[in-house]
Amino acid sequence: MKAMYNTMIVNDMEESVAFYKDICGFEIDSVYDLPNGAQITLLKSGEHTYVELIKDNVHEVGYYSIGMDVEDIEKEIEDLKSKGVEILLEPTKTSVGSMARIKDVNGVNIVLIQHNPEFFK
Repeated sequence: MKAMYNTMIVNDMEESVAFYKDICGFEIDSVYDLPNGAQITLLKSGEHTYVELIKDNVHEVGYYSIGMDVEDIEKEIEDLKSKGVEILLEPTKTSVGSMARIKDVNGVNIVLIQHNPEFFK
């Protein structure tokens, strides 16, 4: 596993994107419009470092999760189960690959993602 992105729930997408672009030097990688007016903006710094900003009406504003890139999500989940880790979301197909979710001992969400090979092109 390797850390790939951090996810924050934001109050104002435009203001948040401006901060990460203009102050921190990130570039917009992609934007996804979701049902109910929700939106995801993925900002990139370097080759594989991302900040994911989510604006929705469900989650509280603030830090949400760390995203871990994995080679084989099924193998990782089986390994975590054997170590007694509670799996909150079993591997699920997404538009970029497959994802699963666990929490660390402090309650922080860890999202495991196995990306489709074309994601990095």
